[in-house]
Amino acid sequence: MTENNNGEFFSKWETEVMEVKKVDGIFVTSPANMRKCSGFRGEGVIYLSRELHLVFTDSRYTEAARAECPAFEVIQIKNNIYECCVEEILKRVGKEKASGLSVGFEDEHVTVKVGRTLQALWSKYVQEEIHLVPLHRALDRMRQIKSEDEIRDIERAEQIGDGAFAKIIRKLAEMRQERSFLTEQQVAAWLEFFMREQGAENTSFDTIAAGGIHSSMPHAIPTGRVLRDGDFLTMDFGCKVNGYCSDMTRTVMIGHADERQRHVYDIVLRAQTAALEAVRPGRKGCEVDAVARQIIADAGYGDNFGHGLGHSVGLMIHETPCFSPREESVLEPGMVITVEPGIYIEGAFGVRIEDLIVVTEDGFRNLTHSPKELIEL
Repeated sequence: MTENNNGEFFSKWETEVMEVKKVDGIFVTSPANMRKCSGFRGEGVIYLSRELHLVFTDSRYTEAARAECPAFEVIQIKNNIYECCVEEILKRVGKEKASGLSVGFEDEHVTVKVGRTLQALWSKYVQEEIHLVPLHRALDRMRQIKSEDEIRDIERAEQIGDGAFAKIIRKLAEMRQERSFLTEQQVAAWLEFFMREQGAENTSFDTIAAGGIHSSMPHAIPTGRVLRDGDFLTMDFGCKVNGYCSDMTRTVMIGHADERQRHVYDIVLRAQTAALEAVRPGRKGCEVDAVARQIIADAGYGDNFGHGLGHSVGLMIHETPCFSPREESVLEPGMVITVEPGIYIEGAFGVRIEDLIVVTEDGFRNLTHSPKELIEL
């Protein structure tokens, strides 16, 4: 990651996290934030201060870490990782300066046990407890605005998703023509194969393929249920390129839709189209969410749209900010976020349509290019 090859990135962390939180250093433990601040993709702990940029990891990752983190010193651990961290920091800082040191930590990621371990180790060497400062989501917010390189990786992952969708549509059509239907699990497996085939390094999340009555469950787990004529099939899937995620959803019809199914599909598509048109810098997440939610409510299906309109995507599949009724964050250029309204009728069927977009200076750019008109196979 280019940010790690100069002082600009570290300067930003100092002003936006260390100075605001009034800490002397930071323990970084979540994989996404370790990757963002250093480029490291393995397991371990990072200690970041104005003077020290340290990666603590074991022999499985040291060679890779040295290649991935040129701006960091890589320290191979031989015992408990936190004991190694404390010993090394004290050695570099000195016990006198370590007295009264304030260190930020990712309280939404580490356990209470880790916090107690750090306190005990610090007391063991300094005879004084370390001042641990919870950072809440301060580090996560550093990932909200994506760089051009990050957007390029996300866009490539989304292109792979588009390609997988085109291939699964052909596969489903061929199978139906032969009167041989896939199961939900087989659809999910084929989607994952098609993404891997095009160069995906992994899936972004567990692939969803939900047919018929199962499509009314937003996060249905694929089963051995065989698809049949008259089923809506909702496919929610994504992959990773260079660690960055994609995400898209399309709902298609096996056979021909009836009047009610077509009506619901059209409502969801109208809601998504209107929400996309509402995206621009300066708007709150709740305002964009309200556009889609109102269309669905006016059509009589307000109680059938229970989740938020969208979530940011990056090194993790669910990042901030989001589109929801409670989201007060303001959109800024460089944010990458999904727009995915849905209607779910329990015991009958569900429809969701999801695109992945980048907020631009004057609106948005859609990274998803698969067709959205109702496809009947």
